[in-house]
Amino acid sequence: MRIVLPVPPTVNTYWRNLNGRMLLSKKGRVYKEMVAQHCQIMGYNDTNLAGGLIVSILLRFPDKRRRDIDNYAKAVLDALTDAGVWLDDSQINALSIVRGAIAKPGECVISIAPEDCRTGEVAQSQIDTAKD
Repeated sequence: MRIVLPVPPTVNTYWRNLNGRMLLSKKGRVYKEMVAQHCQIMGYNDTNLAGGLIVSILLRFPDKRRRDIDNYAKAVLDALTDAGVWLDDSQINALSIVRGAIAKPGECVISIAPEDCRTGEVAQSQIDTAKD
């Protein structure tokens, strides 16, 4: 399964501290709602994939600014969980994050595949597919 979304907010702007409580920020709420709507339109909202999963995230930013790519996974994984693509993001047994070529206005391409239950190993072809 392949899902194309806008670049998510970073974990640095995803959460807000309010009187010692960590709450989802407005950017986080807006992104989750947009992902839910997109998944509903595309028919991914009730797939509820079960079992181990391999997830590859390809980030294509709109410019050359320095970014820590690991700061983008949380928003994507949480949003896809809430949208019903899988039961829970704890099912993800392998996760890769790749920085792609610059693309305006930017995009986040998520590839999802079942884990090989016989070996529990990540199929290299699944990771390579996410780079395309």
